[in-house]
Amino acid sequence: MAHIPVLTKEVLEYLNPKANENFVDATVGEGGHSAAIIEKNNPNGKILGIEWDSEVYNITKSRIAEFPDRIILVNDSYINLKEIVEKENFKPVNGILLDLGMSSYQLEKSGRGFSFMKNEMLDMRYNSGNQKSKIKNQNYITAENIVNEWSQEKIEEILNDYGEERFARQIAKKIVEKRKVKKISSTFELKDIIKEAMPSKFLYGKIHFATRTFQAIRITVNEELDNLTEFLPKAIEVLSSGGRLVVISFHSLEDRIVKSFFKNKSQQGLVKILTKKPIAVSRNEVLVNPRSRSAKLRAIIKN
Repeated sequence: MAHIPVLTKEVLEYLNPKANENFVDATVGEGGHSAAIIEKNNPNGKILGIEWDSEVYNITKSRIAEFPDRIILVNDSYINLKEIVEKENFKPVNGILLDLGMSSYQLEKSGRGFSFMKNEMLDMRYNSGNQKSKIKNQNYITAENIVNEWSQEKIEEILNDYGEERFARQIAKKIVEKRKVKKISSTFELKDIIKEAMPSKFLYGKIHFATRTFQAIRITVNEELDNLTEFLPKAIEVLSSGGRLVVISFHSLEDRIVKSFFKNKSQQGLVKILTKKPIAVSRNEVLVNPRSRSAKLRAIIKN
């Protein structure tokens, strides 16, 4: 399945790119949103694209070769936004997009265990390169470390906090029980353990029974919520007056952080909220791109 950027029409509406303006695509992925923005900010507007996954970065770099003067691509994490903007002397910043969704490449081709639909090793790092991580100690922890080495209490805690999994205790207990017999090293092994731990009547709901556990582990491995919390104030800082910040989140934990931050900055008089309620994906878009179903967009403009 080719990568389909979510809420593209809405991103353009709320970012409102105009001729010669500059935008940061803080999670550029495979470049879908950037391709839409670059058409609107011509002839001289630029995009600074940031991508932490070095494999996705290399794919995207080859795709954007036709815009050598207008797209700057950086292999780094969005939490280093301020430093990247300063290093690239990228000014003014008229808008920033942060799309927290995963790319199709990561799910389907990375081989890093993001999907329980493929039998892969339990890695789940967005960047599994050997270089020292720019994000705290990210490169030193994998999904396999968590399920095989963390205590039952700690695993239960992340399943509760980051997965909002109602059967967190049962799943954590079953993981610890199974790893005593054999190391858990693949996505299918973990999926089978989750299935065994849950009451059978909860195995066939609207959301796949393994979704919340895989989400919780991935968030933990990549410190996703901490990174989002760290990024938001930096985004406000680098935005020019009248600049816009658009954030697309994919689960309630992310959306809560964004909503709370926007409300707080609005009360301080620093920004104006453009979306009273989060913008959800249309039914038509979900039919074309089922992965987009949980996406929510919020936007602000800097005073």
